[in-house]
Amino acid sequence: MNDTALVTIDQALSAEERFVTYEGLRTWVAIVGDAAREREEGHVPLLLLHGGPGACHDYIEAIAAVSAAGRRVIFYDQQGCGNSDQPDDPARWTVDFYVREVDAVREALGLERVHILGQSWGGMLLMEYLVRQPAGVVSGTIASSPASMPLWVAETGRLRADLPPKVIEVLDRHEAAGTWDDPEYVAAVNIFYERHVCRVVPFPEPVTRTFAKIGRNPQVYRTMNGPTEFHVVGTLAGWDISPRLGAIEVPILLTSGRHDEATPEQMSLVAERIPQAEWAIFEQSGHMSHAEEPDRYMAVLADFLSRAEEGLTRTRSQALADPAPRRLPRSAGAGALSGRPGPEAG
Repeated sequence: MNDTALVTIDQALSAEERFVTYEGLRTWVAIVGDAAREREEGHVPLLLLHGGPGACHDYIEAIAAVSAAGRRVIFYDQQGCGNSDQPDDPARWTVDFYVREVDAVREALGLERVHILGQSWGGMLLMEYLVRQPAGVVSGTIASSPASMPLWVAETGRLRADLPPKVIEVLDRHEAAGTWDDPEYVAAVNIFYERHVCRVVPFPEPVTRTFAKIGRNPQVYRTMNGPTEFHVVGTLAGWDISPRLGAIEVPILLTSGRHDEATPEQMSLVAERIPQAEWAIFEQSGHMSHAEEPDRYMAVLADFLSRAEEGLTRTRSQALADPAPRRLPRSAGAGALSGRPGPEAG
């Protein structure tokens, strides 16, 4: 590992850890669950694409819980972050690079049939992957992910404008000066994060672990996104896949939080463009429903994965023939929070 003193993955998960070689460097992988049991019970493994970009797998470790049904859950850290190799090479960090990495992981692990879940940037990456219509994907879950970064910037800007005036003044001043690492700026950003990113305060330990790792090496995040969730000045600033989403043919689950920075306006755009998508919204959550309302989230996810394997999800042709509106989510209800609730959104 890059630093043996750092936690690689929660040891209670009993994960098998290994490296996959991709374009001359190492991508770290962890597999939770038993392949023999998976075959016996007729399940398909779940591959997870973490967010950021550059955030690493830690904050989505709770999703390992769906392995209890007898399927493997596979984590990996995208190159440039976490336990994978982290060259000082900003030009390496592109959408196409990370799309190819998904195929490299699948090939190395023999994932001929697979479910894929992408959270935040991971869902953006998943959309980019699925519009290419790769073989063997049984379903996709797009968790709190925009299809248009210009729309994301507009919506997070609207949420940012609802912060207290003194907080906005601090943000404006440091963003103009480029002093993104100043403790005053970091504290102001955290007020937004507690409202719209993770509404469990203090953050769950895996979430805190992820933020710490980004802080140690923010190159991927700052190259592709920028210094914060709402100050997007990186290479993704103009990214918009919405016109291409009609090419996605597999069953899709959309998930988001009621207080999410991936606002309903953004998620409804995805729902409109992928007719066979179903959308669940978690009433207590911000951007990390899997970590904020884990029990409710895992129940919804496990149900979808099972239905997709059994052919019980809607096909694209069925969805296109159904005139019912697709923009509206179904409420997943208010699940139990994994900790103390944060402040109410403004």
